[in-house]
Amino acid sequence: MKIKKALLPLAIAMAFNAVGVNAATPAQHVVLISVDGLHQNDLDWFVKNNPASTLASLVNNGVQFANAMTPFPADSFPGLIGQITGGNPHSTGIYYDVSYNRDLLAPGTTDCVSATPGTIVAFDESIDKNPDRLDAGQNIPGLYDNVPSSYALIPALSGDPKTLINTASLPVDPGTCTPVYPHQYLKVNTVFNVAHQHHLRTAWSDKHPAYEIVNGRNDKGANEFFTPEINGLTVTGGSVDFTKNNIDTQTYDNLKVNAVLNWAKGKDHAGTSTVGVPAIYGLNFQSVSTAQKLNFSSYYDPSNPANIIPNGLGGYTIDAVSGKLVPGMVLSGALSFVDQSIGKIVDAVDANTVVIISAKHGQSPEDRSKLVIINDGDMLAALDAAWNTAHPGANGLVAHSLDDDGVLIWLKDRSKTATQFVKNFLMNYSGIGIGSDSLGNKTAVPFTNAGLSTVYAGHDAAKLFNVNWHNPRVPDVVGIAKEGSVYGGGKLSKIAEHGGMAENDRHVPIIVWGAGIASGKTVTNSVETTQIAPTILKTLGLDPSKLKAVKIEGTQALPQLN
Repeated sequence: MKIKKALLPLAIAMAFNAVGVNAATPAQHVVLISVDGLHQNDLDWFVKNNPASTLASLVNNGVQFANAMTPFPADSFPGLIGQITGGNPHSTGIYYDVSYNRDLLAPGTTDCVSATPGTIVAFDESIDKNPDRLDAGQNIPGLYDNVPSSYALIPALSGDPKTLINTASLPVDPGTCTPVYPHQYLKVNTVFNVAHQHHLRTAWSDKHPAYEIVNGRNDKGANEFFTPEINGLTVTGGSVDFTKNNIDTQTYDNLKVNAVLNWAKGKDHAGTSTVGVPAIYGLNFQSVSTAQKLNFSSYYDPSNPANIIPNGLGGYTIDAVSGKLVPGMVLSGALSFVDQSIGKIVDAVDANTVVIISAKHGQSPEDRSKLVIINDGDMLAALDAAWNTAHPGANGLVAHSLDDDGVLIWLKDRSKTATQFVKNFLMNYSGIGIGSDSLGNKTAVPFTNAGLSTVYAGHDAAKLFNVNWHNPRVPDVVGIAKEGSVYGGGKLSKIAEHGGMAENDRHVPIIVWGAGIASGKTVTNSVETTQIAPTILKTLGLDPSKLKAVKIEGTQALPQLN
């Protein structure tokens, strides 16, 4: 039954009284929602300009944490892992979705005795059986026969994403000579594991099968997944995936919303079997993220949603009245879509449910006039060439680099000489990057210091993450980007990115609403999204100290919820 959002808190209170439940009684269900890319200032703007929206109702009738920060690096993997474990990379071991490990062996290794350790660890779409398909290679019959209507067949997707992963793309454990799945790579347990230990059902929906990582090391976490591949192509034989047009991203996100609505009804993700409402379930949204990153995108006409307007400017624009940066038409449309989708979920949950909304990461820059895209391929090639010149006979220095709006580099040579060489090279690297004018046209922008404000090298890089230098996963060099620096190729293909340390990367919202939660409270204390994990368990009446990362880091549940 649909309930007007303004009346939901009253409806919940009436339900409690009817069954004799008081506010101190733990909730029975928690829905966790990540709106990837969402900044706190995006939420503030949207609520102010849409006072009758779902998000406004949740803020006004729940608890809002206005000074929340997501972990560094502000990437999807460490961002979600922080929310479900209570830990940062030094305890979870998760630095990025694609990283490097000096102890593991390369994918496909069969001779684990003589093989040399050290390999890229990729837990993104590249490990799908077929990353070009929405079903990640399950090959659901008819899925691409008559798009987009045939996407309705995607609920046939496996609820066990391990079946969608190509094991030949996984790193190899030298001790067992077997592939390492994402969940095995995680060093700690998750809220899903703790719930499973108490015989509670759990479910999760995300953008790649690699998100089976939420299962935790013992692989006993989520009972069910729904992981359609966002980097799958929108049509067979095409070249455009679901991230290249925000309307396509909304289509994709809606598939996951439908799965969550089925879970809220006690069904499986396909809606065909009754399995019971999970104790912990949820999803991530990608629509806001792509709307922030795309230079141009189609969007729905807000005055007539049946019309599609092509080539709208992505990201933010200058408001003619206030002179401040505000979401442009593409981004404001994505925010409205997410708000309406969350409204469907809120309408579907029962009175014993708590909803937590946050973001794995933000995005930077907001101001496109500060954008400078630096060709990291050219930069790293120049670094290797400079090292080879200084060390005749050397075969480059970079083992792996991950550069979005920050720089993480793992080296073949970890000596102080090598790490200091890289630091000096980066701080003296300059050139011409790509910017954007207010109309989205490509401009030439000079940069210095490789677009970085600070570089941590060697032991200093390890200290930044609070780990020992001998840690096999920690980067050897970490570059903190100046505002506006984005690393990519030679095109104006994106106007924002994430993964860095800037405020726009890390300052995200947290909203908690529902059973037993205080109404209309804004908490201005500094908090971290890692505090969501112990909050979930505490809300369900479970012990947060059962989370290994919580014990290591002393992570506290979010304050002032009651």
